[in-house]
Amino acid sequence: MLPTQETNSTVSTSRKRAAVESSQPLWKSWLKKLTSVDVIAPLVVGILAILVWDIFVRVTKMPPYLLPGPFLVLQTLISDWNTLFPSLIITLQITIAAFVAAVVSGLLVAILFTQSKWIERSLFPYAVILQTTPIVAIAPLIIIWLKNSTFAALVVCAWIVAFFPIVSNTTLGLNSVDHNLSNVFQLYRASRWQTLLYLRLPAAMPYFLGGLRISGGLALIGAVVAEFVAGTGGARSGLAYQILMASYNLQIPRMFAALFLTTALGVIIFVLLTLLSDFLLKSWHESAVKREN
Repeated sequence: MLPTQETNSTVSTSRKRAAVESSQPLWKSWLKKLTSVDVIAPLVVGILAILVWDIFVRVTKMPPYLLPGPFLVLQTLISDWNTLFPSLIITLQITIAAFVAAVVSGLLVAILFTQSKWIERSLFPYAVILQTTPIVAIAPLIIIWLKNSTFAALVVCAWIVAFFPIVSNTTLGLNSVDHNLSNVFQLYRASRWQTLLYLRLPAAMPYFLGGLRISGGLALIGAVVAEFVAGTGGARSGLAYQILMASYNLQIPRMFAALFLTTALGVIIFVLLTLLSDFLLKSWHESAVKREN
């Protein structure tokens, strides 16, 4: 079917709109994103939930050691910031270290799996076993084995939790190559590494980025769970230690403040990885390409 004049005009119109949007100042594009429904709707729901929470505490006259009000939690967060912020940094360091280790090791293992079906069938079940093993059960052993470095033990625990999504998603993406394109590479006698670099890795990019978003949150969960099990204290105590100590001392507002920081950190990690995914896929993949309708 040959392109009609109407089709050509539609294409030219879309190109003009894209050119106009790209010429807009950066602050206008960010303002448009911040005022979109995707941002405003969750904010409205969150504000309503906080109002309901505050009204419930005031009406039922709930004592703070059972359920503190949101404004009391905010006040505690501000007053105890000098104590909570260093713990937040430690948890963030553990999360980033485990996440980076999971990304590098998961990508390399996935590439190894795709080189041979025998390797994948032999080793992939052990990756599943590593994922399904409760971290609470093996964390004490890891801490004993790495007793000279508690930080390294916590990183290993968080890495175990964050490793599998990278391996699973990336392996699926590397194996989901279009067979027609694969035949073209074979026709031109491309080497195995050329096929991997120019065909398999680009095809696996959306799967890999999806695994990143899952692994980022799991790395934080693994870090917090490992801190709970380790019961670390002193200068290198994370947010989990603050939650434990606050619950033991019935300092429930401080416990809620630490929980809020943990949740906020998880949301920030997910948003940053989502922005990274959209940035890398927006020009060519269907999941991120913007349409006029």
